[in-house]
Amino acid sequence: MTDDSISKQLAQAYQALAFAGQTDMVWGHVSARDPGGRGAWMKAAPWGFEEITAERLVLVSPEGEVLAGQGRRHIEYPIHTKIMEARPEVGAVIHSHASAASVFASLDVPLRAISHDAVPFLDPDIPRFAYTGNLVRDDDTGARLAESLGEAAGALMAAHGFVVVGETLAVAVMRAVLLERACRNHLTALAAGGPARWSDDAEIAEKRALVWSMTQYQAGYDYLVRGGTAAASHDPMTP
Repeated sequence: MTDDSISKQLAQAYQALAFAGQTDMVWGHVSARDPGGRGAWMKAAPWGFEEITAERLVLVSPEGEVLAGQGRRHIEYPIHTKIMEARPEVGAVIHSHASAASVFASLDVPLRAISHDAVPFLDPDIPRFAYTGNLVRDDDTGARLAESLGEAAGALMAAHGFVVVGETLAVAVMRAVLLERACRNHLTALAAGGPARWSDDAEIAEKRALVWSMTQYQAGYDYLVRGGTAAASHDPMTP
């Protein structure tokens, strides 16, 4: 895969997440593992998700050096580089400040599978990263986050947001969307006095294979990419 190819795919992923409503001005980031092993591709610091084009991406080495592209890197690059170091199968990492997941991260309650959305994260519960709610600015904190994540699909970061991973950008983007929806659904159920019913472990395992197969992840992602592409074509902020 060439640099141009991965840049195009990553730009689409940013647009897809913007379409899904996970923009937070210029904060949060999506990364893709460099096929040549040089580090992680991610957006340059000054841009929001909806503003990302292939020209606004940078390649960041594990040491934080910008190896390709123009612009400043994000200070929280260790989120991505340390998770990729710990999880060789991970091709993409997303850190988001989406509101429902950020609020749910403050609660000391287990996430329940009251909808399909929570299923990828319950084995048996989504991990919590509670070492700090501050920025992940150094390798030690990034490694602690990777350790908290373990082999899971995502982790809630108390007083901060969340992180999700995927073998591909499609899986990672879909998991970011699903986790936000799962947390919003659970918050709604709590506000209504519940939840009282949810999928048990056996049904979760069945749903994981049936509802969230790679085919289903890709179908959902393709929809988000179409929406993001259409939105970008009408956005005067995007060149």
